[in-house]
Amino acid sequence: MLRKVDKHSGVPAYLQIVNMIKSEILLGNLQKGSQLSSIRELQQIFDVNINTVLKALEKLKSEGYIEAEQGVGYFVKKDFDVDKKIIEIIKTCVTKLKDNSIDYYTAILIFEEVWKNERL
Repeated sequence: MLRKVDKHSGVPAYLQIVNMIKSEILLGNLQKGSQLSSIRELQQIFDVNINTVLKALEKLKSEGYIEAEQGVGYFVKKDFDVDKKIIEIIKTCVTKLKDNSIDYYTAILIFEEVWKNERL
């Protein structure tokens, strides 16, 4: 879900935008080939400077999530593909965490610890 950036977060606003848009793409809420909102609309949604939106869009473009069509706008790349198994694994993990009464913040702490210490 796209929402205003948290201006009190330690995470730069453009990275918060990148993460929100990535999440929408990975969860399938933004489909391959679908057009993103205009830069001005994104500026209003996120309540940030236009340059912040442009920086986020450029990062998403450089990471292969979106592409730009000059004069038209930004689109989710048509050849972007996410392994659906990954999303299913995450959903299963979340269900198990909830079944064991582990709250969101504790789950994030667990995830961060595993992320830092696991080398695949």
